[in-house]
Amino acid sequence: MDIIFSNMQDISAYLRQILEIGIITVLIYNVLYFLRGTRAASMLAGIIIILIVLTTASDWMKFEVISWLLYNLWTMLAIALIVIFQPELRRAFAQLGSATFHHKTKKKEAISEVVNAVIGLSKQKIGAIIVFERQIGMAFIVNNAIPIDAKLNSPLIESIFNPYSPLHDGAIIIKNEKIIAAHAILPLPNDDEELALKLGTRHRAAIGITEETDAVAVVVSEKTGIISIACGGRIKRNIEADKLYRYLNGLLISNENFLTNILGQTADDDEVLESFEESEMKNDQQ
Repeated sequence: MDIIFSNMQDISAYLRQILEIGIITVLIYNVLYFLRGTRAASMLAGIIIILIVLTTASDWMKFEVISWLLYNLWTMLAIALIVIFQPELRRAFAQLGSATFHHKTKKKEAISEVVNAVIGLSKQKIGAIIVFERQIGMAFIVNNAIPIDAKLNSPLIESIFNPYSPLHDGAIIIKNEKIIAAHAILPLPNDDEELALKLGTRHRAAIGITEETDAVAVVVSEKTGIISIACGGRIKRNIEADKLYRYLNGLLISNENFLTNILGQTADDDEVLESFEESEMKNDQQ
């Protein structure tokens, strides 16, 4: 029994050492990754190299006073780093504190770019379908589309859907504020025969992709320029341009907060749209 207990203590100590080494490795990696490409990185590398060379040389030459000074310099290095890299440390803590806010800001900027593009396409009556990927992945669609890894901006979206562009046919897929694919062919809905009598291919494809995933799709009609939003296998048509941003913001960013404040409970995307409709009707009456 004592042998088993002793072996368990040895294993525990061994695992603790591995954990400590892993934590130190991760910390060093993140510091170096954060400082990459900056003047601070070159300065840090220079300081460490000089200290290592001087320490090795003084030990080899047996300079007692210089060795003592260098070993104390290693102790003081931590304080020196705080002074030398003050701007970088300030930036790192600022980014850490505003990570959530920055993420929401990027999402709002992406939505604004899409809204601007949709308004421009609507005025020109250029057909388009833009799909926002959410929690459920769309690899089965993206793998068969034209891969694009581009920052989201309205001129790029408008150029993709230009009738003379080879990528205008099909949808673009947006994920993490980037256009990841274009010329994507989307699945049609289950009751396509019935919907085909009322809606065009783009609108039916928007319904189809939102039936299979939790994506949100924005459609611009080629014939009328009407803007529509599809989610949860349903589509809301004839959305005014000034309300488009609020719908997308509610579905893609403020879903949980919006539902908690307005409905007081968890709800699906249809309820989000319905709540927006009710608020818009109240505003119109006022």
